[in-house]
Amino acid sequence: MPDGDVTRLLEAAGGGEAHALERLYEHVYGELRAMAHSGMRRERDGHTLQPTALVNEAFLRLNPSESTWQNRRHFFGAAAQAMRRILVDHARQKQAEKRGEGLQRVTLTDLEIGAPEPDLDLLAVNEALDRLAADEPRLAEMVSLRFFAGLSIADTAQALDLSPATVKRDWTFARAWLVDEIERQR
Repeated sequence: MPDGDVTRLLEAAGGGEAHALERLYEHVYGELRAMAHSGMRRERDGHTLQPTALVNEAFLRLNPSESTWQNRRHFFGAAAQAMRRILVDHARQKQAEKRGEGLQRVTLTDLEIGAPEPDLDLLAVNEALDRLAADEPRLAEMVSLRFFAGLSIADTAQALDLSPATVKRDWTFARAWLVDEIERQR
């Protein structure tokens, strides 16, 4: 769907137009589902949260009928952040239920990080990403889109209005920074 169509639907939903929210959901559901599915690939086997539930929960948290989204990019960036928060909340809940039996592990093999340990826990990634956001908000947004939403380099470049070369360079730097930061915090 063209960017302008989503932006118009976001404006209509924010303005309270009848049925705009349903049309918006129909138009963005496929992309949100793909984002959720990609984010869920990194979860452990037997994870109780399903991509459909993740999309529905994220859409409810975003509440487009009560928000003013500037454009498609703004909406999907917020969706990636909402999915991140939901996954982190889910991990915290599971960790609390286990009462110290260990952290939920998330593999970062798809990220091609040359770390000594093949998996990192989601809470550590989230905390490191928060620290990155304090100094480099654009890099943190890019990592959220790549890691939590599962966007490709090209899709991330389009979402952030950057060149693919810039995203590749930033991605390489951010991955190395995150590995170092997570290792330092252990």
